[in-house]
Amino acid sequence: MTRLLYVDAVGGLAGDMLLAALVDAGAPLDQIRAGLDGLRIDGLELRMERAVRHGIGAARVTAAAPDPQPHRRWRTIRDQLAAAGLPPRAHDRAQAIFRRLAVAEGRIHGIDPDDVHFHEVGAVDALAEVAGVALALEALAVDELACSPLPAPRGLVAAAHGRLPLPAPATLELLRGAPLEGVDARTEMVTPTGAAIVAALATRWGPLPPLTLADIGYGAGARDTPERPNLVRVLIGTAAAEGDREPVALLEANLDDLVPELVPDAADACFAAGALDVWTEPATMKHGRPGVVLRALARPADEDAVADAVLRETTTLGVRVARLERRVLAREEHPVEVDGQRVRVKVARRAGAVANVKPEHADCAAAARVLGLPVKVVWARAMAAAQEVAR
Repeated sequence: MTRLLYVDAVGGLAGDMLLAALVDAGAPLDQIRAGLDGLRIDGLELRMERAVRHGIGAARVTAAAPDPQPHRRWRTIRDQLAAAGLPPRAHDRAQAIFRRLAVAEGRIHGIDPDDVHFHEVGAVDALAEVAGVALALEALAVDELACSPLPAPRGLVAAAHGRLPLPAPATLELLRGAPLEGVDARTEMVTPTGAAIVAALATRWGPLPPLTLADIGYGAGARDTPERPNLVRVLIGTAAAEGDREPVALLEANLDDLVPELVPDAADACFAAGALDVWTEPATMKHGRPGVVLRALARPADEDAVADAVLRETTTLGVRVARLERRVLAREEHPVEVDGQRVRVKVARRAGAVANVKPEHADCAAAARVLGLPVKVVWARAMAAAQEVAR
C-alpha cells in the first residue's frame, strides 16, 4: 500500500519547518544527523527544540555551521549530494529538489542552470534542510507526497539581489501549476527551499486526499505571527486505492535538422527536468526529410522545465503540449539483496493485490559489474528475492 504524506501549509512552508514537522511525526533525528555527515560540512549542527505557536506544541529544527560558507553552484551541490552516500531514494529526491531550484533561478537570471550561484538557498542550512527532508521521508517510508494550497502574501523581502516582491520570484517560478491562495500578510510565508521541495516531490495538490491516518507532526517557523500559527502540519497514512488517476502533460516536437547523436542528449535533459517518460518515433517531415518526433510525458508542475529542456537541447522552434490524464497503479519500492549487493525492486498494486514486480535495471547492472555475473542472472535472483517482500 502507498504511504502518503500530506503537507498542510497552515502558516506557510519553509525547509526547516517541514523538516521539523517530519521529526515531530517520528523521523529519528539521530538518523538524519548521521546521514548529513556524508555532506562533509565541517561543524554542521542540526538542533531541535520545542516551540508553541498559538497554543500548539511543535518541533523547531535549525541547521548551523561556522562562517564563512561558499556560495555554491548547482554543479557543486550536485556532486556534493552524489558523494554523500544517501539512501538511493533520498539521494534522488534531494537531487530533484535542487535541480528544480537551479532551473528556476536560471530562468529568472537568464543563465544556464549549471552556472547558478545559490545565495540564500545555497547556504549550509538549506543544503542540510533539503537533504534532511529527503532522509526523513525515507525514514518514515513515505512513497508519495501531496500538498495543500499555499498562502501568497504581498510585500517586499530583503534578499541577496536587493528587495524582492512577495512571493519571491524564485518561489513563484517554482510553483507554476500549484494552487495559491492570496492572504493579507506582508511577510514571506513560502521560501524558495520550501517551494522547491513540494514542487519537486508533490504528485497531488489541493484538499487532503483520502487516506487512513497514522502519524501527525507539527513544525514551527522562527516567528510567532499574530495572524495565524506559523506552522506546517504533516499527516501521514495509507492512501486510498481509488486515487489512481492523475493529470499529465504530453510535450512533443518534430525534429528534422537535429544531428542524430544529439537526440539521446535531448531525452536525458528531459528526464533531468522531471519528465516521467521520454521516447522518439521516426517520421517523414516536409520535403520528404527523414526525422523524429520527440515526446515527453510530465506532471503539470514539471511541464515548463521539460519544455525548456526540449527548446534548449534541440533545434525545434516550438513545443506542442496536450493535457491528458493517466491511470497509475499504487507503487512501492523495496530493497533486496543479491549476493550481498543491494537492488531496488518496484512493486505495483491494484486494489491491494500485487499487479507487477520489477527490479531496477540500473541496480542490477551495477550489482552484475561487482559480482562478475550477467545482468540477466542478477535480475532473475532479484525477482526471486522480491517474491518475499511483494506479498
